[in-house]
Amino acid sequence: MDIEQRIAQFENMAQADPDNDMAHFSLGGAYAQADRHADAARAYLRCVELNPDMSKARQLAAASLLASGETEKAAEVCTEGYAAAAERGDRMPQRAMGEMLEKLGLPVPEVETKAPAAGAAAAGGFICQRTGRPGTQLPDPPLRNPLGQWIYENISTETWRDWIGQGTKVINELRLDFSRDEDQEVYEQHMCEFLGIDAAMREKLTKSPQRQ
Repeated sequence: MDIEQRIAQFENMAQADPDNDMAHFSLGGAYAQADRHADAARAYLRCVELNPDMSKARQLAAASLLASGETEKAAEVCTEGYAAAAERGDRMPQRAMGEMLEKLGLPVPEVETKAPAAGAAAAGGFICQRTGRPGTQLPDPPLRNPLGQWIYENISTETWRDWIGQGTKVINELRLDFSRDEDQEVYEQHMCEFLGIDAAMREKLTKSPQRQ
């Protein structure tokens, strides 16, 4: 399925169910792939409107706004999104939005830091790289490939369980059929975005040889 077909698919889905946050999120991703950054920003912001807890949508909305030249609006989204992500413990989107603010020469909001994570790290506990919070390491890699190994080494059981819940929502709301390669790709893309795996890291992991 080429990018124009994907855009049409998600446009139809968003029109059929305007309150489906995942449809708008996926539509934003498809627009961004096609370099339609203004459209992508609108789709991501609609997702945030429907689901304010989705920090990744805030981050991607800000990035799309920057790419479309809407610097002032991007700064506003970053500032609000940084604080919201910090409150939820979504460390990777928080850090990305902080970096955008710094590049714009704008102040990064002061937020309360979560000291328990540092203490847990000093004690040798497992720290989830997505949230920065102490947690339990998964007993085994959840996938039999380099991506699964990365998840095992960096993502806590608690965060993985959160993804399972979100992933079920993705499957149901986007009506994914895993017998189709393009639907498997959509699912994996959402999983990587949820876990904070950017496109460059995902490509690197995809090209990595599988460990024996």
